[in-house]
Amino acid sequence: MFTPEQFRAKAAEYAERVKSSTVADETREFQALEKRFTALANNEQWLADNYDRTVHGPDGRPSTDLTIADDEDLMLRCLGAAVVMQWGRLPTKLQRELFDNATAVGELSPRQLAVSLASRSGAKAEPRSDG
Repeated sequence: MFTPEQFRAKAAEYAERVKSSTVADETREFQALEKRFTALANNEQWLADNYDRTVHGPDGRPSTDLTIADDEDLMLRCLGAAVVMQWGRLPTKLQRELFDNATAVGELSPRQLAVSLASRSGAKAEPRSDG
């Protein structure tokens, strides 16, 4: 697993490539990669900062034999991070469905989810109204 510092180093690498790029498509791709690695760094930093609030194995170390629940939690974290990184690129209808389903779970209010999405993805949090 990568550390926040490693993700930030990759983000900085792409930021430098943005500065030296002369092709518009290449520049946009480097900017998107910089943004993704920054989001990954922020997510990993959050996990590190909130370590004491997460579930751990009996000896305080991650378990080597993941249970289905642990495996599912890992899958959901990875998928969640991927969705947040791509939020602005998702079709409006899919954004709305994901947003509605996420708030239906009951853990976050629509406002809390919107604020969280906006702060992590850098994109407009609530689904667009164009379709």
